[in-house]
Amino acid sequence: MTNHDRVPNRATTARATTSRRPGAARAAAPRPAPAAVALALAGLLASAGCSGGSSGGSPAAGAVTAVPAALSPSASASVSGPSASATLLSPSPTTPAGPSPSVLPLTPDVTARLDSAVQRVLTEASVPGVIVNVSTPQGEYLKAFGVSDKVAGTAMVTGLNMRIGSETKTFTVTALLRLVDQGKAGLDDPIGKYLTGVPNGGTITLRQLADMRSGLFPYTQDEDFVTALQSDPQRSFTPDQLLAYSYKHPVGFAPGTEFEYSNTNTVLLGQVVEKLGGRPLGDFLKKEVFDPADLGRTVFPTTNAFPQPHARGYTDQTADGAIADATDWNPSWGWAAGAMISDQADMKKWARVLATGTLLTPQTQAQRLQPQPSAVPDTWYGLGVFYNHGWIGHNGSLPGYQTVVVYLPSAQASLVVLLNTDISYKGSAPSTLFAKAITEIVSPGNVYDLPSAPAGGDEPSPTADASVSTSVTPPVPSAA
Repeated sequence: MTNHDRVPNRATTARATTSRRPGAARAAAPRPAPAAVALALAGLLASAGCSGGSSGGSPAAGAVTAVPAALSPSASASVSGPSASATLLSPSPTTPAGPSPSVLPLTPDVTARLDSAVQRVLTEASVPGVIVNVSTPQGEYLKAFGVSDKVAGTAMVTGLNMRIGSETKTFTVTALLRLVDQGKAGLDDPIGKYLTGVPNGGTITLRQLADMRSGLFPYTQDEDFVTALQSDPQRSFTPDQLLAYSYKHPVGFAPGTEFEYSNTNTVLLGQVVEKLGGRPLGDFLKKEVFDPADLGRTVFPTTNAFPQPHARGYTDQTADGAIADATDWNPSWGWAAGAMISDQADMKKWARVLATGTLLTPQTQAQRLQPQPSAVPDTWYGLGVFYNHGWIGHNGSLPGYQTVVVYLPSAQASLVVLLNTDISYKGSAPSTLFAKAITEIVSPGNVYDLPSAPAGGDEPSPTADASVSTSVTPPVPSAA
């Protein structure tokens, strides 16, 4: 999971396997050409490998990425389905009375170190602008750096709207879990109970779609899709059109046996939410998620409309690898997996709501946070949420924008990073670079870190060794 919601990211193609090496599952199906970089909406799961470029250069021609910034399948993970011995993460932590030692007080010295670290990453990675919020019970760090518009030279400010890419997945899955709590759906129901025409629809469950273990082909890795998107970034895609790109390919593995980050899974869940909720996905999200969580600046667009004020976003996910202004590109290709827009104030609220489960029953939140090995070392994926070195949340990446929105239960601390580029630096997602630099200072015992993509940000080798075993169980977060 990288924090990109970029068009299919090559680095997001790695998958978890049991005794088989990654890539073996789909040996019969030709892999997309380099130009068809997996549009893994990495913010839609923008993992470090979601970016399609390398340091100081352009990505391979035609590279388009859109994968979650944190779970970009850049390495495979051993997994044979849900681990019976996995430890549940704390469902609805309670608030402790005193300050937590796991996050340093935001003293003038710590604040100065943060300023320096953020500015260093901004300069080294050539990021136009970034908004950073670190919030703890003892204080808050909220600053903007750089510019929101490279042409006008307008300064970045903290109140701007930003596209949040794969962070959208956390909302879509929350909407599904609200329906589960209302008794309208069951996590172990097959998707075929609600939608027809899905390959393996009678076997793949809603749970397996939410935890990225369905085996369905990621439509962002389809070459025809990448060509269509790159040739016309303003094009509007329907959910059925997106799924059709996936259904052209064979199922990659038996449901529940491997991990593969795929926007196909979340698009299907969005359709389930619409069917059971009886209204368009955006309307259901507003009523059942945005409003209850008091998120007044969070929207699910159905066009390329972008509420003002917003930062302009810059990407190299173009047919020729040239940097372009992607501000007004149509995010419909990400739909339930990566189309949303929000700001830092709402994302700060959402970080806590998501990790502590205030919109769900404790039982459903416990299932959401059930850790399963992902394709990234020291990172586990639950139901539309990941767990990385103690931090719970997600990242996102869409052409022009990246996000990291996470919460540390042991310290009741949240971290929000919003930036207006998805261009990688030395194979790493810039959002990850910021989050790592920040947490190295404020939470040295819990440093957020997603591994860099392979050299040049290319797709990992199909013979990469598995890196995460089901025998590894993440520590249980302290009550928050």
